[in-house]
Amino acid sequence: MPAAVRFGVNYTPSEGWFHHWLDFDLDSVRADLDSIAALGLDHIRVFPLWPYFQPNRTLIRPRAVEDLVRLVDAAAERGLDVNVDGLQGHLSSFDFLPAWTRTWHRRNLFTDPDVLDGQAAYLRTLAGALADRPNFLGMTLGNEVNQFSAGPHPDPDRATPDEIDAWLERMLAACEEGAPGRLHLHAEYDATWYQDDQPFTPAQAARRGALTAVHSWVFNGTAQRHGRTSVPAEHHAAYLIELGKAWADDPRRPVWLQEVGAPAPLVPPEHAAAFTAATVTNALDCPGLWGITWWCSHDVSRSLADFPELEYGLGLLTNDRRPKDLAHALARAAREPRPAPAPRTTALVVPADPSTRSVCAPGGPVFDAFFRLTADGVRPATVLDTRADDKDHLADRGITEVVTPDQVLHTPPGGTSS
Repeated sequence: MPAAVRFGVNYTPSEGWFHHWLDFDLDSVRADLDSIAALGLDHIRVFPLWPYFQPNRTLIRPRAVEDLVRLVDAAAERGLDVNVDGLQGHLSSFDFLPAWTRTWHRRNLFTDPDVLDGQAAYLRTLAGALADRPNFLGMTLGNEVNQFSAGPHPDPDRATPDEIDAWLERMLAACEEGAPGRLHLHAEYDATWYQDDQPFTPAQAARRGALTAVHSWVFNGTAQRHGRTSVPAEHHAAYLIELGKAWADDPRRPVWLQEVGAPAPLVPPEHAAAFTAATVTNALDCPGLWGITWWCSHDVSRSLADFPELEYGLGLLTNDRRPKDLAHALARAAREPRPAPAPRTTALVVPADPSTRSVCAPGGPVFDAFFRLTADGVRPATVLDTRADDKDHLADRGITEVVTPDQVLHTPPGGTSS
């Protein structure tokens, strides 16, 4: 664990969005990185588009890999570390999958032997190209690749949890082969924690890779149910951070809040700075937080068509690189010294069975109980039902009280659970 929480941003190029890889302009990238570094942030997460980098299963374009290395080097010049996502995958409502996996060449992304060979070679190549760069943090396998494995995706690549586990093991090993000892991980959207039939499971998220990554978006029903200034909306990121700890075997495993943003109209632009400040403050109250990486750096240009409306305004900076109020809110949080948070001594019981994880989703009893406790000032953690009586596990995490959702929800607000 670093001495301080890391603050960074998911890099969305101001010119061309992620299509900038087709016409890579290092001067434009440098200007973007200057505007990010000026906020006092210390890292970025970047997104090679998979079909642009590996258009054929046995062709990984050397020029594309060179451009990625040039970007990482430009970030180093500005004091920015870099995490690289590999299998893009899915970004801002668009799928980017190479033609050798679709239509006439339709093959399962998680189980087909040839596809797995191609993916592993690609991840190993990217990691290997960056292995000697001091500011290279490591690889994330891809951006929310779990959305390809189940509904609501319109054409999912179905796989079992065991098949997904084997896929994760092989892909993480490929990253390690390319760049030994770096921070290699995988990251999914919140269906991993909330959707009963997701083959990417909470246990995989909390046990595979160097740390646990969570992506927090309040458009998942949280803001719709409770409003932007509610306890659930302002503490949703903290909830996912704490939920991610329940399945970890290592009680000191760090958690990375790898994506979080202020989506309009649920969070109107004039309220985005306040939402940012509250979200960050509450996330920082979680012990074991590795870092906060905001989505995203720059707005999507209005010259680009067909994005969902909210995607155009998520940036900390405008499309012409001017910082918004929420950028200043994040910058203030990044430079403010703060003591490490105290342990969370009260733990809410969650089911270990992934087929019932919807109880943790917005409207579920675990979700509602967590925020009842939070509203009462309790600072809850979470613990699996299979570990709720494990005195050694509880002691390792500093937990002194365990409560169930039923106990919490059947206690009047402001009362005690026992």
